[in-house]
Amino acid sequence: MAAESGSSDREAVLDELRRLRTRMPQLTGALAAGVDGLVVAHDCPGVDPEGLAALTAAQLGVAVRVSDATGKGDLKELLVRGEDGYVATYAAGHSAVLTLLAEDRVNVGRLHLEGRRAAARIGELVDAAEAAAKVLRPARSAAPRTRTTRTPRTSTTTDARTATDS
Repeated sequence: MAAESGSSDREAVLDELRRLRTRMPQLTGALAAGVDGLVVAHDCPGVDPEGLAALTAAQLGVAVRVSDATGKGDLKELLVRGEDGYVATYAAGHSAVLTLLAEDRVNVGRLHLEGRRAAARIGELVDAAEAAAKVLRPARSAAPRTRTTRTPRTSTTTDARTATDS
C-alpha cells in the first residue's frame, strides 16, 4: 500500500484482520504484507511483524518459483505445519499476502475457507488503495524534446597536409 493511500485504508485492513481473529479463536496472529516484505497491517501479539513480513516475502519467492517450475500456475496459498501449529499464507490481490498463525488444533478446512475470504477482501482493499495512489500521483511529463540543427563541419584545404609537404 502506498504511503499516499492514507491511514483509513490501513485501518480497513486491520479491521478485517481483527474480524478474522474474532471468527476463528484458534488464530494466534494475522498479518497483511506487501509482496516486497513490508507490513501493511498486523494483529499478531508476541511476534515481530516486520520480521514475519520479511520471512513471508522470502517464503513467497521460493513458493512462486516452485509453482512456476512445476507448471501449477499462479501461487494461491501456502501451508506450513509445525509441531505447535500452522502458518498459512494466501495471495491477496496483486501486491499483498495474508499470513495467518494458528494453533495446532485448528480446523484446517475452516482455516482455508476463512483465510481465502479474508485474503480476497484484503486484496481488494490494497489494490484499490494502490490504484487510488497512482491516480493521485502527478504524472511525470517530460518536457518536449527539441532538436537543434547542427551545422556541418567544413574543412579548409589550407590546413590539409599531404605526404609531399615537408
